[in-house]
Amino acid sequence: MQDDGTSGPRIVLERGDITEQQVDAVVNAANSGLMGGGGVDGAILRAGGAPQREARKALVERIGSLPTGRAAASDAGDMPARWVIHVVGPVWSKQEDRSELLASCYRNALAVADELGARSVAFPAVSAGVYGWPLDSAAEIAVTTVTSTPTHVSEARFVLFDDAAYAAFTRAAGSLPG
Repeated sequence: MQDDGTSGPRIVLERGDITEQQVDAVVNAANSGLMGGGGVDGAILRAGGAPQREARKALVERIGSLPTGRAAASDAGDMPARWVIHVVGPVWSKQEDRSELLASCYRNALAVADELGARSVAFPAVSAGVYGWPLDSAAEIAVTTVTSTPTHVSEARFVLFDDAAYAAFTRAAGSLPG
């Protein structure tokens, strides 16, 4: 436990649709332009409707593009969550270790959640889709980073898109000490 009263959140794993989560904030695996794409990003933008699209436009006007590893929040619009915390994950590379960039997505998302006052956050498997990050590695980095990051978030819910992702995160969570 940290001196400021923060600790890592409780980890919950769920196979399902991140856009339907009843949490304070949903983390979006976004592209740097923040205006939607495929996968999780497109699904979250569609679920949030026009109010989220307008909130994203305002965010882009304020900050421009979002660098890899960083996080920024917008209103969730029509989704059950209150906020969307956008992160840009790194593209997997065999030639370059980008693990720290992936870990920084999770740390920065938790920091933004703390700034917002969010206590429950739903995460996707950042970079494990079209960005090609191997599932077991993505899961280990995600779970280890979230559990070791001091935060006021009490629940970190990993909402996983298929059985393979769920299994990888289950293995990663099972390897935690204690």
